[in-house]
Amino acid sequence: MATVIKTETARLLSEADVVDVRQRVRKHAVEYRFGLVDQTKLVTAASEIARNTTKYGGVGSVKIEILEDGIRTGLRLIFEDRGPGIPDIDLAMRDGFTTGHGMGLGLGGAKRLVNEFEIDSKPGDGTRVVLTRWK
Repeated sequence: MATVIKTETARLLSEADVVDVRQRVRKHAVEYRFGLVDQTKLVTAASEIARNTTKYGGVGSVKIEILEDGIRTGLRLIFEDRGPGIPDIDLAMRDGFTTGHGMGLGLGGAKRLVNEFEIDSKPGDGTRVVLTRWK
């Protein structure tokens, strides 16, 4: 069972907050000696989900947790918003699906970049996405 050794929370309201989250995630990944590839994957996934949070969820937040599990170190990112929710998660996870003007790679792409991915969303009740990357 992983133990949380450090945590911080950041708001997600605008594109500037997305940039801030990217910087925070990279700082922690460097501090805890994640390799460059792992850093890039984690920052990219965080950016995609943070952007979705601000674009579709309106007001949101991310909790960044540093984890230890035996000899492993991990970063867990918990994104939450109070937006309209996702009516069909399976459809939203498919590559190419978009409700905006993007390429439709956000959720599925983020999932492929991390070791653990969870999503919980109900129409009218917001969305929660959890990303975890281990080194």
